[in-house]
Amino acid sequence: MKEYNLREYLGLDEIVGPVFVIRNIHNVGYNELVDVVDKDGKVRLGIVIEAGKGYAIVEVLGGTGGLALKSSKVRFKEEPLMVGVSEDVLGRVFDGLGNPLDGMSKPLYEDYVDVNGFAINPTARDYPKNIIETGISSIDVMNTLIRGQKLPIFSGSGLPHDLIATQIARQAHVKKESFCVIFVAMGVKYDTAKFFIKSFEDSGVLERVTMFLSLADSPSIERLLTPKLALSCAEFLAFKKNMHVLVIMTDMSNYCEALRELSTIRGEIPARKGYPGYLYSDLASLYERAGMIKGINGSITQLPVLTMPNDDITHPIPDLTGYITEGQIVLERGMYSRGIYPPIAGLPSLSRLMKDNIGEGLTREDHPALASQLFACYAKVKDIRALASIIGEEELSPLDNLYLKFGDDFEKKFLTQGYYENRSLEQGLDLGWQVLSVLPADELVRIREEMIDKYYKKT
Repeated sequence: MKEYNLREYLGLDEIVGPVFVIRNIHNVGYNELVDVVDKDGKVRLGIVIEAGKGYAIVEVLGGTGGLALKSSKVRFKEEPLMVGVSEDVLGRVFDGLGNPLDGMSKPLYEDYVDVNGFAINPTARDYPKNIIETGISSIDVMNTLIRGQKLPIFSGSGLPHDLIATQIARQAHVKKESFCVIFVAMGVKYDTAKFFIKSFEDSGVLERVTMFLSLADSPSIERLLTPKLALSCAEFLAFKKNMHVLVIMTDMSNYCEALRELSTIRGEIPARKGYPGYLYSDLASLYERAGMIKGINGSITQLPVLTMPNDDITHPIPDLTGYITEGQIVLERGMYSRGIYPPIAGLPSLSRLMKDNIGEGLTREDHPALASQLFACYAKVKDIRALASIIGEEELSPLDNLYLKFGDDFEKKFLTQGYYENRSLEQGLDLGWQVLSVLPADELVRIREEMIDKYYKKT
């Protein structure tokens, strides 16, 4: 058992909302844990959110209600927040600070690690390779998710990102390798958290899923710590136990709102839309913990989910996320209103690592070319629909009408998929060839002739 040389101080200088300021103390560390004792002897946990010479600003996880300036005692623990890690965390449900929510005792931990962690050293990184199949054709075929990749989902209020996240967590798998999912929810309502838990329990996949749930009424600092706890567990499973770990984090917008709230309390000068100027580096400190390390078989793949305020993709949260990550999956409100699920927009969505990374011997060598052809044809459909809205469909050419039929088939047969429908990559590719076969072969200019001869109108 580690022994602490705790330094205790009596009295606080200021209390502002959930934080307090204490001065005339020894120099403490950023993110250091603090015990705060009120006049009744009740101990609350706090974390140093700003440290300077002889002073500290501390956020209290349980709130500062009932704390008195003169009688409160503060003990600095001289260590950061630690989280227990082991394979026993799989199949368990925890709150935002790592305490069990499933009514069971704490797992038997193999080690305790600092939740703050570090980004992977670029010189130690291995290039992401091989697919993680999600069972959703619009992702597997068009925006392939690669082991070690960071691929966010850009959604909006009212769109079914929660359904898509749980469907991916249920269906995602890698072939012939150890695989697990860490599901992180930040700032979610109680009924949403219950939906997540029930979805995994009913589908029988909870045994390979670890859940961290920080509810909407939890303190802001907890919302900021939750993804760090989850990523620390993911690093242990990936780099110590050689597992491929998919980390799904929803909703990153709630995380950023908590960061803005904390920045406002600290009196920092705001940047774009009131968010702190270090929003980019803070997000990067989370996203860059994904990847692969040379000489280690395991990997961490991130699928952050964020809701764009007013569906604005130029908002600071999606804008900065797009700079850090390797692509994005964008949900389209117009598609959702037409009954298309999942409403994954074809044109703004992108996976920068899908090319040449579909897995050796897994499927056809021309998968990227097929995806490129589907993108190109669907882009032409958008132009023809815009033209038809002006001149009318009766004025379109026969080829234009074929493109409109392709667009309808692409949306209804390829993009539209049931919530419980789990398609293999091969099934998705066959569907892609099926809808492309509506068009004349000479329109398929992005695919080699050998592949057209082999698959065109034969699926």
